[in-house]
Amino acid sequence: MSAASVERPHDDRPLIAEANRLMDRNPGYRVEIVGGQILASPPPDGAHASALTNLMLPFLAAGLHGTESQVLQGIGLWLPSGSEDYAVPDLALVDADFQEHLVENNCYDPIAFRLVLEVTSNNYQSDLRTKVSAYAGADVPVYVVVDRRHQRLHVLTDPAGGGYGNHRIHAPGEIVTLPDSLGAKVTLDVAEILTAGGLEPAP
Repeated sequence: MSAASVERPHDDRPLIAEANRLMDRNPGYRVEIVGGQILASPPPDGAHASALTNLMLPFLAAGLHGTESQVLQGIGLWLPSGSEDYAVPDLALVDADFQEHLVENNCYDPIAFRLVLEVTSNNYQSDLRTKVSAYAGADVPVYVVVDRRHQRLHVLTDPAGGGYGNHRIHAPGEIVTLPDSLGAKVTLDVAEILTAGGLEPAP
C-alpha cells in the first residue's frame, strides 16, 4: 500500500505544526522530521549550491528532466518511519507524474522517487546515518551523498530492511556510473563535484 492511499488526519499534527513554525521564524532553513525528531538546517553556503548545480547537469544532459521524469531541488518526501516524518533532500529524481502522489504538507509518496541526493553541510552525520535508514525504509532505490567533510561520494543502492545492501564509496579521480534504474545513463565525475563543493564548513 502506498503512503498516498492512507488516510492521515490533519487536526492533530504537533510535530508538523512546530516544523512549519520553525520555517516561518527562520526563512531559508530546511526543516524535516526524521524518526520523530525535528531537524533544522541553516541555509547552505555558496559552495554547497555550486556542487548541487554541478550534480544536476549530468541528469539534465541525460534527458531525465522531461516527460518521463523530473530533476527537482528541495521536494518533500513523505517517510513511512513515523506518522509525521518527512525529509527534504537537496536533489531528487522523480517520476514525471509525481504530483499525483501528494500525501500532505507538500510532501510526496516515496513511490515516485527514483533517486535522492544530499550534499553535506555541518549535518553530515544525519546524511550518512539517520537518512540512510530513513530513505532505505522508504524504498528509495538510489541514495547519493556528497560528503564534503571527507571528500568522498557515497552511492547506496538495493534498499532492504532499513538499510542499503550496496554502499560504495568513491574518491576524487573516479568516474561513477549510476544504476540503469534511473532511466538513462548518468555518470558523475567525483573530483569535479567535490571541487565545486569545497570543504564542508566547520560546525
